[in-house]
Parts: sequence; structure tokens; C-alpha cells
Amino acid sequence: MSTTRAGLSSRILGAGLLGAETSREGDRATTLELFFDLVYAFAFTQVTALMVHHETAGGVVQGLVILLLLWGPWASFAWLANQAHGDRGVVRVGMIAATLIMFFASLAVPTAYRAPDGPVLGTLLFAVSFFLVQIVHMVVYLIAAGSDTALRRQIIITESSALLPAAALLLIGGLVGSPFQVWIWLVAVVFQWVMIYVTSNGGNWRINSLAHFAERHGLVVLLALGESIVAIGSGVARVPLGASVLLGSGLGIGIGIALWWAYFHHLASKTEHAVGRRSGVERTGMATEVYTYLHMPLIAGIVIAALGVETTMRHVSGFATPGLFPAFALAGGVALYLAGTGFVWLRVSGEWSLPRFGAAVLLLVLIPVLAIIPALVALGVVLLIAVALAAAEGLLGQRAKLGGKKPGAAVSPASPAE
Repeated sequence: MSTTRAGLSSRILGAGLLGAETSREGDRATTLELFFDLVYAFAFTQVTALMVHHETAGGVVQGLVILLLLWGPWASFAWLANQAHGDRGVVRVGMIAATLIMFFASLAVPTAYRAPDGPVLGTLLFAVSFFLVQIVHMVVYLIAAGSDTALRRQIIITESSALLPAAALLLIGGLVGSPFQVWIWLVAVVFQWVMIYVTSNGGNWRINSLAHFAERHGLVVLLALGESIVAIGSGVARVPLGASVLLGSGLGIGIGIALWWAYFHHLASKTEHAVGRRSGVERTGMATEVYTYLHMPLIAGIVIAALGVETTMRHVSGFATPGLFPAFALAGGVALYLAGTGFVWLRVSGEWSLPRFGAAVLLLVLIPVLAIIPALVALGVVLLIAVALAAAEGLLGQRAKLGGKKPGAAVSPASPAE
């Protein structure tokens, strides 16, 4: 009994609203974290709308900069909720505060970029929200770290050297306005993520529950995939319902299912198991690279693909051609996503997934063709490539299993989907 009480007291720091219960292996995501993610569902929609409004390469760059800035607080609170339960004590207070702040930041996305003589409310709201949410994160994380001096030192070093300077650059860029604002914010993004990596490499971050960490990142991928479904409805909102619209919608949903398959059919579980086989600093380092960094292109790819689906769906009636921008967004977004999953697999297994990288290259090569063929056909071609990838990986997996491996021999997976 005394041992049990000692173990429990070591997990509970403080009491009431100022307490924190340290997580342990096997803990899962909480409903409050999922509620926090709902704000990001809105944020992803806002980013897509921002890019749709411009339909230019510059608009895509603006959207990606916003997206990568938004990813920072999401990743930060994924780490925090892995340190201590997200729905208890001070972490619960921090999660609720972050939910409110990021909702206001999401509201500001459409007006985050401004003309030199334009109103400053939107851009300052976004920049100040980014600053406030990082302050909340740092304070709560320091409390949740408890007596772990090394972790507290790590939090202070990373937050002060990376996140706070990035917030200052956002404020400066917002005051300067276009055309320099996007480039100042891009510098802020690059600076932030480079400094986080530099200060965290070989550092003292903790992964208390790998199951929680893997689940959180899988859920945000699923959340982003939901944006691709919303994009279908947005694309045909003003198009009369007919056979072509129904067929195009089916193809769009098919692309979303194919993207789901590429991540959740074995890759997610194999990634979790690969990270779980490591321990200590090596485990934390791999988790940082695989989840915090390599999941960024997955989310970006999905959002760009959603942009492509929405703009392509506008042309499904009358066998119209989509044009270069929708083709670029559709094929480029799917290619970025598939390449991202390939790099995840490379990091955890040391093996190149040739089918995934090959499919990504093929999609990029076909962009000029997709731009001049009917929109319905373009959607069908992208879906066909994604389905062919899944079939090829399945075939490679079956061949590996029939390759005559002896019982008990070490198995080296042939593909992330095997």
C-alpha cells in the first residue's frame, strides 16, 4: 500500500488547479486535446480559404507560412500533454486557454497579411495570439515538469531562443505589411524550427507515453484529411447537382481514402513500433524528427491537395479543363504527402520506399497534362496513381512474405504498407 501511494504521489505535482499529473506509458489522448484539435480543423479550413482566394504561387506560400506557424503551438501542446495529463490540473487550464487563443488566431488567418496602409487588427491579432499561446505553453510546461531540473532547463532554453524571437518577428512583419511581411514571417518560421531542432538535439525532452504521442499525430492527420472532404463540398457549392458533380465528388472522396490508406494502413503502427524499440535520448530524438518535423509535410500536403480538389471540382461540369493552378495544387499536394510518408519510413527503417517516391515524381511530371485534360479525368488519374501505389506495395509485401524466410528469422519489411 505504501509503495502504491508513493508512486501515485510522485505522479501528482501540487494540487487543484495548480497541480499536474505526470503521464506514463500507455496513457492515451484526452477529450480536451481532441476539442483543442477541433479549433485546428477550423484553422486548416481558413488556410485553404486563404489560398483559394489568391490561386497563385504567392498565395500558396502565404498559406504554407501560416500553416507552419500554426503547427508550432499544436506540436508544443502535444509535447506538453505527453508530459502531464491534458485534462487535469494546470495542464487543463493551459489547454483551455490555448484553445481560446488559437481560435482567435484562426479567425485572423484571412486578414493576417495586410497592405502597407491596410488595417492592422487581423495581422496583430494573429501575431499576438502566437506570442500568448507560447507564453501559456512555457509557464504550464515548467509547472508540469515538476522537480525534473533538466527538463525545466530544456524548456527555458528552447522557448527563449526559438519561439519568443519568432513571435517578435511576427510582430515586426505585421507592422511592416506587404510585400515584405510574408518573407519576414517565412524567416520567423525557418528560424523557429531550426532553433528548436538545434536546442533539442540530444537534449532533455521526455516522451512519457509513446502511445499518446503517436495517437495525437495520427489524429491530426485524420483531422487534416477531413479538410479534403470539406473541400469537395466547397468546390461544388455553386455548381448544379448532376452526374458529373456526383462522379467528381466520388473521385475526390476516393483520393482522400487513398491518402488515409497510405498513412494508416500499417505505416502509422510500424512507425510507432520502430520508435518504441529505441530508448532514452535516441527514442526522444527519433520521435522529434518523425512526428514533430516529418509530419509537417504530411499536413501541408493534405491542405494543398484539398486546395487542388476544391479548385478542380469547380470545373467538373461540362468536361472543362481545370487549368494549371488546380492541377499543380492537386498533384503537388498528393505528391508532397506521399513523399512525406516515404521520408517517415526512411527515418524509422533506413529503407527507401521506391513506390512512394516514384508515385510522387510521376504526379509532379503529370501536372502539365492534368491541367489540359477534363477535370473529371484529372481527378481520376490522381486517384488511379494512388490506388496503383497501394496495389504495388501490397504485391511487394506478398512477395516478401513468400520469399522463404525461416521461422523466427528477423524480418525487414519491404514497404511501409506491408
